[in-house]
Amino acid sequence: MHKPNQFDLFASRRFLPLFVTQFFGAFNDNLFKNAFLVLITFYGLSAAGLDAKTLVNAAAGIFILPFFLFSALAGQLAEKYDKSRLAQWIKLLEIAIMLLAGLGFYQKNATILFCCLFLMGIHSTLFGPLKYSVLPQYLKEEELLGGNGLIEAGTFIAILVGQIAGTLIVQHQPHGETLIIYACVGVAVLGYFSSRAMPSAAPPAPDLKINWNVFGETWHIIRHVSHNRTVFHSLMGISWFWFFGSVYLTQLPDLSRNVLNGDPGVYTLLITLFSAGVGLGSALCEKLSGRRVELGLVPFGSIGMSVFGIDLYFALNAAPAAAHYDIWGFIADPSHWRVMLDVAAMGAFGGLFIVPLYALVQTRTEKAFVSRAIAANNILNSLFMVVAAGMSIALLKAGLTVPGLLLTVALMNIAVALYIYTLIPEFLMRFLVWIGVHTLYRVRCEGLDHIPEEGPCVLICNHVSFMDALVIAGMVRRPIRFVMDHRIFRVPVLNFIFRTAGAIPIAPARENASLKDQAFDRVAQYLEAGEVVCIFPEGAITRDGEIQAFRPGIEEIIRRTPVPVVPLALQGLWGSFFSRKDGAAMMKVPRRIWSKIGLVAGAPVPAANADRRVLEQQVRDLRGNWR
Repeated sequence: MHKPNQFDLFASRRFLPLFVTQFFGAFNDNLFKNAFLVLITFYGLSAAGLDAKTLVNAAAGIFILPFFLFSALAGQLAEKYDKSRLAQWIKLLEIAIMLLAGLGFYQKNATILFCCLFLMGIHSTLFGPLKYSVLPQYLKEEELLGGNGLIEAGTFIAILVGQIAGTLIVQHQPHGETLIIYACVGVAVLGYFSSRAMPSAAPPAPDLKINWNVFGETWHIIRHVSHNRTVFHSLMGISWFWFFGSVYLTQLPDLSRNVLNGDPGVYTLLITLFSAGVGLGSALCEKLSGRRVELGLVPFGSIGMSVFGIDLYFALNAAPAAAHYDIWGFIADPSHWRVMLDVAAMGAFGGLFIVPLYALVQTRTEKAFVSRAIAANNILNSLFMVVAAGMSIALLKAGLTVPGLLLTVALMNIAVALYIYTLIPEFLMRFLVWIGVHTLYRVRCEGLDHIPEEGPCVLICNHVSFMDALVIAGMVRRPIRFVMDHRIFRVPVLNFIFRTAGAIPIAPARENASLKDQAFDRVAQYLEAGEVVCIFPEGAITRDGEIQAFRPGIEEIIRRTPVPVVPLALQGLWGSFFSRKDGAAMMKVPRRIWSKIGLVAGAPVPAANADRRVLEQQVRDLRGNWR
């Protein structure tokens, strides 16, 4: 039987037209921009008597300027109007811009082409909030991470192919300028027709009054999103990725030519490896996270970015400097394989870093503000990229080498990551849970859709090992507040995870009556706040592998706060290193690594029927004979 995966989305009208539309848009941006820059750099196209180097830097600034000026407006438009209709309007604008650019190419008029570059920046600014905020409307929540991964992968591939195509087409002299006109207009027309196939996406805030004061609205949306700390710091993380990536991509031409002694083909190879790496990492997110928004991938991605960024510095120092390489000579030299691996791996880990952050912004932002949150992201991205350019210029002028600059950014990435994880411990906690669970076990999940997407509920589960809470936390999408024995709560390393997750230590009344009362009070507070609480009603880890009689604590919880109860059953953990089979837990030689276990959920039980004996029998039935 076919197992659903993210690539099934390509067969769905909910996704394919959007993907194709955004692919053609990103492709055309870079097709036009690179063709224009090649004419400036290699064929003497000029404006205002400025030299080629100045014009190239001016072009980068002109393209990014609309992201500062119009992102706030773009976010408002995507909230107020049907996104499919808005996409069609934006694609019609693209056709008009490309027709004007055709006149500029035909007349070799740099002024017209600079105007078109600014207008294409507006085009990208308008489309950005739309493409990310429409995904939660088109896709189911379990499809969201995979959809984001495909969009991110498609964007980087489109950028890469557009850069290569723009260079090759305009170099086809003497007819390059004519061919590029047909190509740019043709791609814009294809993008318009694909946008017409996008399903309707109702506006989340149709009565929104547009604020035309772009600076006031920019400040408003950034201030609004900053109130949600998780979302705001996620946006900062995404912007840091663009800071990191822009430094590397900007330095690749100089690195290829002056450090690796390569021709333009070597530059094309390196940018292809980086872009393909981002695409691969983005596509892997769904596979690695089990179709959930897994925040544990974010630290994993940042660690990989720094590890391979640092290794690239040493690989560059070890590369030979005597010969001059074309692309095939570069690939054939084994001393360059490490460089190529580092560049591709940085891109792949970058994809693992950025895709969950986009999905987190989409799921943790209130629905009527998602487009404006994405607009705030675009503003911050642009700001970070400008700062990255300024820092690079200053450090290189101060005498730092290109490899030294790249090493500096890789080391900065470590400091930034530590700072972010200090602000949002949930990222680090999820990383430790993800690493721990997926290193030790292969988990088969069943029925987890019984756990409500929102609102309070209590999860109950059999208690087999010291890893039970981590397995459940790693597999269930919603944050869970665990009630656990105070001795397990104090286990080193696990204690950090439990405290970060808001776990509730509890003790029997004969040991600490006060702690028990405090635990029940905190459970009631969490449930009244609409959260998920999980308890192990047996009261202790099993010593014989069998489910023990449920204690009355679950009935007391439901009596104080009547909410649905979802029964869970863990399977296959009896006999593991963390269970009490054959001796004390964690005091014996591990017999199994990466063993197969199960987590099964049953239908919610209404509060009125939440009798502990009935619940115990349901958990027994769910577990079956697989201990």
